[in-house]
Amino acid sequence: MRTAWLWLGLAAGCSSIPAPNMYVDPVLRLHGHNDYLQPVPLTRALQFGLGSLEADIYLVDGELRVGHERWQLRPGRTLQAMYLDPLRALVKEHGALRTDGQPLVLLVDIKADGAAVYRQLRTVLEDYRDMLTQFVDGEVKSGAVTILLSGDRPMKLVAADALRLCALDGRFADLDANPLPPAHLVPWVSGSWRSISDWTGSDELMKDELQRVIRLTRKAHRQGRAIRFWAAPDRKEAWAAFYDLDIDYICTDQPKKAAAWLREFRVTTLR
Repeated sequence: MRTAWLWLGLAAGCSSIPAPNMYVDPVLRLHGHNDYLQPVPLTRALQFGLGSLEADIYLVDGELRVGHERWQLRPGRTLQAMYLDPLRALVKEHGALRTDGQPLVLLVDIKADGAAVYRQLRTVLEDYRDMLTQFVDGEVKSGAVTILLSGDRPMKLVAADALRLCALDGRFADLDANPLPPAHLVPWVSGSWRSISDWTGSDELMKDELQRVIRLTRKAHRQGRAIRFWAAPDRKEAWAAFYDLDIDYICTDQPKKAAAWLREFRVTTLR
């Protein structure tokens, strides 16, 4: 059994000194992986207090349809109907969607045909401009919702737009690119946990694996970027480890259970 999270001493340099008496909901660090597969997409995730959500899309017959595989797609089950329209209604009613007042992140994973999907998405997002974070000539104007594109991202096409209503989910390799992509274009980096470690949460995280995670996280944070691991273990031992290691967004397919566990065992103060 793991005791006292042995990696905390090594990881201490990842976090800044917290301000006293400023509560921050730890659930804001949760990322709702494939939220559209949940029994009640979007609504439950917001009720639990997640800081970010994920929806996969394809372009079919002029619609941005939501689903992980093409066979799952249905007419009318679109990004607008499932996410953008209800989010706009909530923003009009409540304003901010997160308890800390920061933008809710909607990660849009383009499964195929990135350039064609982006052109359609760019047109669609214009109708929601008032609630979206805008990126204009390197300046960021925060809105209630920030759209990040993942998957088949047409990076050059997106970067060429002087006015953008989205940013990009980068890859770990972007941290070593020359030149580095600007943080306003690539504010996140994401990658497979299995490229770093084979730890499943059922045994000890080895020292060399731990150090790889810490180095990668510190590099992302020095560049002003958040970090996320996908295909990571989704259990309390992993939620605790990733939280303590200052991983910005912790992927889960169990938002209700993860939210309840973090609120009980990882109450924190403002960093």
